[in-house]
This record gives sequence, C-alpha cells and structure tokens, in this order.
Amino acid sequence: MFNRFFGVFSQDLGVDLGTANTLVYQRGKGIVINEPSVVAINIKTKQILAIGAEARRMIGKTPAHIVAMRPLRDGVISDFEVTQQMLRYFIEKAHEHSVALFARPRVVIGIPSGVTEVERRAVEDASMRAGARRVFLIEEPMAAAIGARLPVQDAAGNLVVDIGGGTTEVAVISLGGVVVSRSIRIAGDELNDDIIRYARDEFNLLLGERTAEEIKITIGSSWELADPLEMPMRGRDLVTGLPKEVMVNDAQIRQALTRSTRIIVNHVKATVEETPPELLADVMERGIILIGGGALLRGLDQLLSSVTQVPVKVTDDPLTAVVRGCGIVLEDIEALQEVLVPTPSPGIVR
Repeated sequence: MFNRFFGVFSQDLGVDLGTANTLVYQRGKGIVINEPSVVAINIKTKQILAIGAEARRMIGKTPAHIVAMRPLRDGVISDFEVTQQMLRYFIEKAHEHSVALFARPRVVIGIPSGVTEVERRAVEDASMRAGARRVFLIEEPMAAAIGARLPVQDAAGNLVVDIGGGTTEVAVISLGGVVVSRSIRIAGDELNDDIIRYARDEFNLLLGERTAEEIKITIGSSWELADPLEMPMRGRDLVTGLPKEVMVNDAQIRQALTRSTRIIVNHVKATVEETPPELLADVMERGIILIGGGALLRGLDQLLSSVTQVPVKVTDDPLTAVVRGCGIVLEDIEALQEVLVPTPSPGIVR
C-alpha cells in the first residue's frame, strides 16, 4: 500500500553512479542530471557545502578546512555517508518540480561487473537510505550494451568495452547474460595520473588533476594523428617552486598514456581469446563496441582494431550509454528482469 502511495508522487530513476560523473535518467523524461561525482565538505563542521558541478570547481582551490572529494573510487563506494548524501541530492533534484516530500522512486543503478558482494550491498544500502523505495542493480557492460541498442537478448555475441572514470569493463553478451567478462581498475583516472607522472618525470613539473584531464581531452591520443596537436602544460616547477609552462604535443602525451592504454588493449585481446568460437564469429561481423568517456580518446578504436583484428566502433554519445541503458530497463523493467543482477528480494515492487 505504501509503495503504491509513494509511487504516485515518485518518478522512477536510472542512475549511472560513476567515479567521475553521475548521470540520472528520469522515467518518461530522459536524462535530467549529468554532474561530476564530487562533494565539498567542511571537515570542521562535517557540513556538505556543495555537490556536483559546483563542488568540482572547488577541487584544488579550497582552504585547509574544506575538502572537495569524490566519494567513489575505481567504480565503488569509498565513503558511504558522503555517497548517500550525494545520491539524496540527485534524487531530490530530479524531483524538484514534483511533490519531493513524498518522492520514493524505484532506482536502477549500474555497477561494475567485478564488484564484491560487500561493494554491491553498499550501493543498495546507500540508495535506500538516500530515498529509494526499491533498488535494482545492473552490470555496467550490460547497461551500456542496452544503451547502445545492441540486441542483448538475441542468441548472438556482442562485445562491449566500457571505459569509464574508474574502471574498464570488457564483456561478451548473449541471450541476456554475460558470457565472458573482465573488469580492471584502469580507466580515465589512471590516464590522468599517467600525464601527471610524465610531467613530473620529464619536466619536473607538478600538475593538478583537472589540468591533466584537460590535456588528455584536448590533445590525448593512442594512435598517430594526421594533424599534430599541441598545447601549454602549466603547473609548479618542483625545483624552484615557481609557476612553469611547457609546450607539449600529442606524441608526448601518447607516450605518457602508453602504459595504461596497453593494459586496456591487452585485456580486450584476452577477452577475445576467451570468447567461444560461435560468438566470436558474431563479434567479427558486428565489431567491438566502444562505450564510456574513454572511448573518446583519439585513435583508441584504431589501436584496438589493429591488435584484435576485429572492427571497432565507437557508439553514438558514448558518455551516456550506461544511463540510457538503465533508462531503457526502467521503462520496461518486467520484460527486462533477466538482465538485472539477482537480488535476494523476490518479485517486482509496484
């Protein structure tokens, strides 16, 4: 009875709870929130000062008693209480034009395929305490494949590579299930760290995380470019302590990223080698589908294709594929029940 009552005032949500960004899909409306997974906290009073885009602007610019932090690391919750507060903020923001006092939505949340039972339970508990009345979990590769409009319920192989902020998920999907999968905690954040290390080792230059990410987005690549790119790299000189600027080009940044891109490519190759022959024939015909923010790294599709000898395609709008998949499941949750992660709770709560 209470679930039906809350359902009248709630609009069910699909959530891509990412290490770098959180996206929210509202049933019947589409994607309504796309904000960084960042929370600013006053450590003296334990008060949360800002969440999302406003908090991200504070990274590296706060006084000692204010910390701008990301409560998720490597795709899983690292700070339960802060994640709960962040989720509550996003749920309330999605309902700000409705009767938010009674908002208790059903929520479909994407999780990495390699999480432990404890990490999975932490996502469920944080969501319930944040105001959800029922939580459904879906593995991110499955959600990404659904968001890319792949026929996941057919008897055919679909290979997706989802490169997010904290994890890279590689999975072969057929008949509504994951046949072969790998999950590694090397993704967008690690690529940023590679650039920070390169600047320190080559130029004695200390970079901030946001600066490294900007360089990655602007001139980063994993394959030689037809038109060379360059930009200034600005930070603090580790020898003098003074500001320093160095011009860097795409070849240098490509060299910096080589370690992480090689690991990602090797895991994709290993997944291809483990794929059953019948499904591999489908993959060769359909191609490998690149999804997530990391899919936008220039030339990554060419690098993967050259190593695996399989065509590689970047899906349309790869950044939103996971949340779109959560939304598609949300719109017809009864028909797509088989793609969800099994939970002890029986049935569908209406």
